Amino acid sequence: MEERSFLKPAVSLAMLVAGVVMAAVDAEWFSSDTVRLVWYAVAYLPVGLGVMKEAWECAVKGDVFSEFMLMSVASIGAFAIGEYPEAVAVMLFYCIGETLQDMAVDRARDNIRSLMEFRPDHASVVTAGTVVTKSPEEVRPGDLIEVKPGERVPLDGELVSGDAAFNTAALTGESVPRTIERGGEVLAGMIAADSVVRLRVVRPADQSAVARILQMVEQASERKAPAELFIRRFARVYTPAVIALAVLTVVVPWLWSLADAGFAYDFGTWFYRALIFLVISCPCALVISIPLSYFGGIGAASRQGVLFKGGNYLDAMTRVDTVVFDKTGTLTRGEFAVVRVDGARPDELLAAVAAIERGSNHPIARAVVAAAKGGSAVADDIKEVPGYGLTAIVEGRRWAVGTLKLLEREGVSYPKDLADVPETIVACAKDGCYEGCIFLADTLKADAAEAVERLHAEGVSSVEILSGDKQALVDKVARELRVDRSCGDLLPEGKVRRIEELRRQGRCVAFVGDGINDAPVLALSDVGVAMGALGSDMAVETADVVIQTDQPSKVAAAVRIARRTRRIVRQNIVFAIGVKVLVMLLGLAGMANLWAAVFADVGVALLAVMNATRVFFNKK
Repeated sequence: MEERSFLKPAVSLAMLVAGVVMAAVDAEWFSSDTVRLVWYAVAYLPVGLGVMKEAWECAVKGDVFSEFMLMSVASIGAFAIGEYPEAVAVMLFYCIGETLQDMAVDRARDNIRSLMEFRPDHASVVTAGTVVTKSPEEVRPGDLIEVKPGERVPLDGELVSGDAAFNTAALTGESVPRTIERGGEVLAGMIAADSVVRLRVVRPADQSAVARILQMVEQASERKAPAELFIRRFARVYTPAVIALAVLTVVVPWLWSLADAGFAYDFGTWFYRALIFLVISCPCALVISIPLSYFGGIGAASRQGVLFKGGNYLDAMTRVDTVVFDKTGTLTRGEFAVVRVDGARPDELLAAVAAIERGSNHPIARAVVAAAKGGSAVADDIKEVPGYGLTAIVEGRRWAVGTLKLLEREGVSYPKDLADVPETIVACAKDGCYEGCIFLADTLKADAAEAVERLHAEGVSSVEILSGDKQALVDKVARELRVDRSCGDLLPEGKVRRIEELRRQGRCVAFVGDGINDAPVLALSDVGVAMGALGSDMAVETADVVIQTDQPSKVAAAVRIARRTRRIVRQNIVFAIGVKVLVMLLGLAGMANLWAAVFADVGVALLAVMNATRVFFNKK
């Protein structure tokens, strides 16, 4: 696709260069005006037709004075005064600039799936003792559905089988599977963790948790107006002003000659000046250098593992004053690790629990087994208590390991302050007596603290954490990272409310997340940043910026690169407009010829492009 996008500009460029060379060496067959006109007209068509088509379509919609119209008028004017190479160059450079930016956007969206792929495509309905597969839209409230371990719940329902554990990270971001008791509500999007469960459907598919999240994404995307690049806003004023001045350049002297008989009016002279004025006024420097600057910024960011999906998001990132992070998978690894073991004999306790958990794929079980580093203990008669934990015989002693609720169920008393600890715990009892506790925590990423520090250094005034994990755990992480505010126990709706509150306060908000539950706030925030390497497809698709390396410190790098790119863009805007206004005034006074016009157009464009390329070579 990239080869095809450059094919037309390549043809025009080859013919333009060939034409200039033949004119320079005075090729005899190329000396005819007719031959030159036909040659450059053919060179013009591959790049010019598309722009003129855009100008026409914009005019039909009411946007007569678009940059496409100015490009078309200026290039036709160049043809009218015999500056054929200039006419081709105007369109050629414009098309190259637009192609470069389109490539950047397309590359940023590679390998990103559709949002709708998250929605479960089937439901297993239990009818008269048999299981029938139907689409979620065919299932009605009151129907009984079955979900196997590892499957995603297709519809909101009431749990009618025994207590069961569900992975709720897709909806809440919680790092620990949640145990839902019989009669509790299970939301679409959750994943059955370790047993077959049956649910009584309570809502139709179009009102499920998944449907509501997708609807929030759609509404948030509609509410968030994308930033426009300067060239389009500028053209709405600049283009009609330039065309009006060109017309006045011909009309005003004629009217003056009617009032002053001593003033000799020559239509050819003033028409020639008007066309020169149009050639000078063509915003070629802006048209080339601005997309190139954004492309350079996008390229520089991509080399550091940051993908911007468009130049407008680079612009938006420069205005960010508040960065809000999700916790699990964004600031933390999403992997559990044993942080300490409390008990009279910690090594014996850890070895026994590891022996019991060795056959499980649960994240907590894997962390305990890894911490035990092998061990010779052997567990027998292992029994699962769904939603609570496990019981087993280890070296002739009966062990119960799992939640505090398991100890209560077994009639084992334990220290009551365990209910208030922020870490995840595995409570242990041996022969009916409390033996100790294993404390686990989701470990921070190596650069999490650096991310907050660098954001403050870049001038970001506020850094917050929003998470579905319990408040005590979120507060602990916030203290370690020294963030300004933290909120836990949040569903997607809660995160949306906080982002809306910040925006009402006039903040420019960047939200950084990685889960499906983050999609609504990624779409609603001024700049949505997704962790791409391990993040969900929905988050990556919804976001405006993707961190490929999963390093939160790259958010600060994105801010820095965006601001550097914006500085270069502003330099080019001031320089290009300043020189063009000066030469246009000289042209109206008859003091600027085509050489000045060429400098004001091509020369300024070249200098602006050289300035724009600085962003490519910034190795910092």
